[in-house]
Amino acid sequence: MTNKTFPSWPDVAPQLIETAAGRSPADTVIRNGKWVNVHTREILDGHDIAITAGRIAYVGPDASYCMGPDTQVIEAEGRYLVPGLCDGHMHIESGMLTPAEFARAVIPHGTTTMFTDPHEIANVLGLEGVRLMHDEALLQPVNIYTQMPSCAPSAPGLETTGYEISAEDVAEAMTWPGIIGLGEMMNFPGVANGDAKMLAEIAATQRAGKTVGGHYASPDLGPDFAAYVAGGPADDHEGTCEADAIARMRQGMRAMVRLGSAWYDVEAQITAITEKGLDPRNFILCTDDCHSGTLVNDGHMNRVVRHAIDCGCDPLVALQMATINTATHFGLEREIGSITPGRRADVILTSDLKTLPIEVVIARGQIVAESGSIKVDCPHLDWPDTARGTVHLGHELTAKDFELAAPEGANAVTANIIGVVENQAPTKALKAELPVENGLVEGKDDVCQIALVERHRATGGVTNAFVSGFGYEGRMAMASTVAHDSHHMIVVGTDRAQMALAANRLAEVGGGITIYRDDEELALVELPIAGLMSDSPASTVAANAQKLVEAMEACGCKLNNAYMQHSLLALVVIPELRISDLGLVDVRTFKKIPVIEPFNE
Repeated sequence: MTNKTFPSWPDVAPQLIETAAGRSPADTVIRNGKWVNVHTREILDGHDIAITAGRIAYVGPDASYCMGPDTQVIEAEGRYLVPGLCDGHMHIESGMLTPAEFARAVIPHGTTTMFTDPHEIANVLGLEGVRLMHDEALLQPVNIYTQMPSCAPSAPGLETTGYEISAEDVAEAMTWPGIIGLGEMMNFPGVANGDAKMLAEIAATQRAGKTVGGHYASPDLGPDFAAYVAGGPADDHEGTCEADAIARMRQGMRAMVRLGSAWYDVEAQITAITEKGLDPRNFILCTDDCHSGTLVNDGHMNRVVRHAIDCGCDPLVALQMATINTATHFGLEREIGSITPGRRADVILTSDLKTLPIEVVIARGQIVAESGSIKVDCPHLDWPDTARGTVHLGHELTAKDFELAAPEGANAVTANIIGVVENQAPTKALKAELPVENGLVEGKDDVCQIALVERHRATGGVTNAFVSGFGYEGRMAMASTVAHDSHHMIVVGTDRAQMALAANRLAEVGGGITIYRDDEELALVELPIAGLMSDSPASTVAANAQKLVEAMEACGCKLNNAYMQHSLLALVVIPELRISDLGLVDVRTFKKIPVIEPFNE
């Protein structure tokens, strides 16, 4: 694999100088636009951009002196010239796409830079999986920077992953060309308690002069938060309210605020800027997790910027939050994030700053998308067989594997239930009385079964528990090998035989998502790469995912973006209650708790 290299500013400075001085013609000139200057928060009418060697040589009222007979001219026709949008924190795997297909999906939406944390594949394939993601990212016609995953497992002692990431792995990755920093440090109790391994990973990143990503998923802003900040994480995207954003910015962190497919955290936090009047320079917009349907139908970072504007944010401030603020945070202010000399020529042409239609996208001086259509190739890596055969169940599952025995003599039990919360990552820790039939605990009303099926080491292990909030009815089950972050298999269902059918089907196809009702498969999304991604186009994956959404609705589920909720039920770093291969985990205390409360006759 040959990494695509892009010449640095010092490499091409002599050419940029010659163009800016009028001694050598530009490769491309964008003419007569409204320059959105994110450094000064101004709109300057009637400006041109001269581009040479993929970088900006000149921005000013008249670039005609930079033009020659072979200069390509792009007529802005009075439209706004906006820097390419940056996503400050995201997981490509959440789109169920490879980096190439993710890039193909988001480029028409104006995203020209992504800061990606491939910790999903790290849990399945370890450092080699990260390298594969990194290598394909470097092939793309836009900027995809990779953060080295920090937490695999995300909660040591509470889950078992396919591979573990070590401090030595982190130190090695810091030498790779596309690594920009450390991925979100999810083990916030470890940092707050001075865990040696977590601190070694942070130290390796800081000593390499790179950025440490944060993840503090607790409402506690007391000493634990203070200790976490002191440990070194530089940003956090887990805030859900205004106080969270304010606390992070006051402590010198960047508040990364997300609008993903299931996370709606902008409206509650942007009031720190729009109402409290705080300096917005430390406020960054991101997506975190966007599935393919959102990318195809709604957009990417353009969707986030529009939403921030709809929430009352000044359009120029919102654009800063998705361009220069992000670039500055990662030490790339002199490389990306603005339309200024020396920077990569990443430019959007749009006719309206509020609704932000993405009419032309230019990346590194090349037109990469126009009117919603991709205009360039997004090269694929040749993914090895080891990345495609990752679902190992140990044996064919039967309904018996999903039985949960009641204490002897019990006619009913008190169970700890995972409660799904619509549009939010946190769950609720609930309790409910459940009936016992033939010695087995059964679901009741909105409570159905959930199982985590071990799929990395073929142990045959199945952890059974209960979940509420999906609203499923009839004999059905849904299974997914996308199960953040350990990525075993999560099966949720009202019928144990259907649960077995769904689980075995995913073993057969090498991973993905399926839903069964009355012994019939209603929908299937095949994700053969690590059980997480497809190398098919986003439109194909989105169409299959839409069938999945319709099948979930047909089975009674009315939640917005319920699949994302399903895939996070094993995420043992976000409160309150989660499931892992080791049992039911109370993330408020980071301790395992019983599914069934002790029974007294």
